[in-house]
Amino acid sequence: MRIKAFFKLVEIQTKVASMIPFLFGTVYAMFRFQSFDGVHFALMLASLLSFDMATTAINNYYDYKKAIKKNGFGYEQHNAIVRYGLKESAVVSVIVILLLTAAGCGIALFLSTGWLILLLGGLSFAVGILYSFGPIPISRMPLGELFSGLFMGFVIIFISAWIHLDNPISLAVLDIDLWTGMAAIHVNFFEVILLLMVSLPAILGIANIMLANNICDIEEDMENKRYTLPVYIGTKHSLKLFRLLYCFAYFDLVALLMIKVHPVLVLLVLITVVPIYKKSVKFTDEPSKQKTFVIAVQNFVLMNLARIAALTIAVIFTSQSLF
Repeated sequence: MRIKAFFKLVEIQTKVASMIPFLFGTVYAMFRFQSFDGVHFALMLASLLSFDMATTAINNYYDYKKAIKKNGFGYEQHNAIVRYGLKESAVVSVIVILLLTAAGCGIALFLSTGWLILLLGGLSFAVGILYSFGPIPISRMPLGELFSGLFMGFVIIFISAWIHLDNPISLAVLDIDLWTGMAAIHVNFFEVILLLMVSLPAILGIANIMLANNICDIEEDMENKRYTLPVYIGTKHSLKLFRLLYCFAYFDLVALLMIKVHPVLVLLVLITVVPIYKKSVKFTDEPSKQKTFVIAVQNFVLMNLARIAALTIAVIFTSQSLF
């Protein structure tokens, strides 16, 4: 399989949806807990990127297999299997290799950290597979935005922060006694809720990427019996929700002040609301997969890179040594 076909199959440009939360959680751990672990960072990076590519490839393969209408709506261009004439056996082989890589690195990370990674990682794997596969995939229900937002926007940030901690109980820890069969989970509610608030832009930004995608595909989804959220509530209400989620995404600025990020840096993050608003209007005026869908990705990147930059600057000026 040629590299260009592979990148199209896994939609490499969409991997920012997992990489940015991963970086966000890492920088958050450096700022909030003054902790960083290079080995854990590398293992999670390999596992997360491989699994993200695998789930996208599964989604494209499943769409190819289940599509009722395989022409029109630009299907010949945006489905890599059709566009490059890929063999099903080659696609399946790529998916298996990516899943084995993700699982291998994930297990290594679990063995080096603890049971909580196994629990959250296993749950994330299950949701990722069920998102595209099974009798009724999550992506074909009106729950895609919710699951993608929570798992890619919060769970990734949570795990990528937790793996760096010298004292995991700073966030949460799962204790399992294999001899007695007892398990106990200890959660620092204040820190977890604070992290949830800080994660809002990632959660809602990813949800809006999915929502924008489903808005653009609403006619094709109806044709192929994919009952996504826009199919249920209609294009008009979906566009209103698209704008509303961006408004909620800025509530996290209060959380940034709570964790003592300088007000000037928070103000710089707030300035991004202007370009976010302008781009959102452009999408809602003309929702199109070819012309304006990329706006949802651009907004997600802008919102979250601004916060990563603010936390990075805060790390530089509030800690002398992190390693």
